[in-house]
Amino acid sequence: MDRIAIHDLTVFFHVGVPDAERANPQRLALTVEMDQDFSLLGDALDRTIDYQAVSQRLLDFGRGRSWKLIETLAVELAEMILREFKPSRVTVEVRKFILPQARDVSARVTRPIGGGGSLSRQGAG
Repeated sequence: MDRIAIHDLTVFFHVGVPDAERANPQRLALTVEMDQDFSLLGDALDRTIDYQAVSQRLLDFGRGRSWKLIETLAVELAEMILREFKPSRVTVEVRKFILPQARDVSARVTRPIGGGGSLSRQGAG
């Protein structure tokens, strides 16, 4: 399957289990992979996924919202992308820079169009 990917988009969202951690937005990195068949595009923007529009939607997604778990955030992002941009499948990875001893902690979800999928946890909250 063909794929459009946005790697390491920096966003600032309110996320974290303790209230104090959610009080201020923190830097997260989002990676999104969207599967789509490129063979029928005919070089027309209106037939593909507009990655600029996806990026802007991701940047705006956290406005006025908060999450305790990055896992929940990843699921909600995947569901929004499927609903609004219609890839045949989407994978979303949310990376959080909270542990000083580690580069990052991440949660990754993959969802096909029509629901289902799996949550692959690499860390909590």
